[in-house]
Amino acid sequence: MVPSGAELIERLRRRVVGRDGELEVVVAALAAGRHLLVEGPPGTGKSTILRAVAEETGTGFEFVEGNAELTPARLVGSFDPAAVLSEGYVPEVFTDGPLLRALRAGSLLYIEEINRIPEETLNVLITVMSEGEVHVPRLGAVHAATGFRLVAAMNPFDAVGTARIAGAVYDRCCRLAVDYQGAQDEATIVATAAPDACGRLGPDGLRRVVELVRSTRDHPDVRTGSSVRGAVDMTLVADELAPLRGCGPGDDRVTLDAALLALSGRIRVREGSGRRAEDVIRELWERQRHEVSPGEADPGGGKG
Repeated sequence: MVPSGAELIERLRRRVVGRDGELEVVVAALAAGRHLLVEGPPGTGKSTILRAVAEETGTGFEFVEGNAELTPARLVGSFDPAAVLSEGYVPEVFTDGPLLRALRAGSLLYIEEINRIPEETLNVLITVMSEGEVHVPRLGAVHAATGFRLVAAMNPFDAVGTARIAGAVYDRCCRLAVDYQGAQDEATIVATAAPDACGRLGPDGLRRVVELVRSTRDHPDVRTGSSVRGAVDMTLVADELAPLRGCGPGDDRVTLDAALLALSGRIRVREGSGRRAEDVIRELWERQRHEVSPGEADPGGGKG
């Protein structure tokens, strides 16, 4: 049984942190029968929102990872060559791809990073959004069952490996832009993902980790900063590294190496800056370290 609108939103709020408005408009768009495109930086909860909505409404969910290898055949499906030799091109020897499975079942077809897929595959999706069906050679037309929706997520165009999405896609769906959540929401996400480590780190230590990660997004030499996943990893690594070095997880002997390990692969430095990711992280770490007053207690147990 599908919950009422108010009950559904309440359930979703328990699963998704700090996205009340976004959850409401996603639910409204899908209830209105619209296709949906969610656009925002990595790690902003795009997949989490869409998966939560599908699960809480009991809607089927077909997941597709968008990349350059996603051909129309992989998306739609194909005939089994061996079976065709013996039985011919009959429907029984056709293996449905995720698109046809979603069409037949009236499910959500979720495509992650849609702006990484080839243009010919994107054209198939445009036809489906326009006509509510797809025509497969030798198989015929497959019509969308009630409930079918295309929901897609994409990173901003300037992210590595992305391409511009054709206006025909935007014209056939609703678009929701999401950005990073607030500092308190991100701290809640980290505390939920790593409760024991955050308990040992302490509230102030957690605040400093989140602030350090968020500062990577505003640095002039950084093209793309770290998502909240970087804060989760930094917290977990610091928690494991601390006892090896005989100190607390908020100690300077721990936090720099934890930050370098967790964040250096997540940030993208601007071309021409002449700097490495490690240089930027060290700079931000040093800046934060000097902002702490000398008399402030060291979070996570102090040195020694």
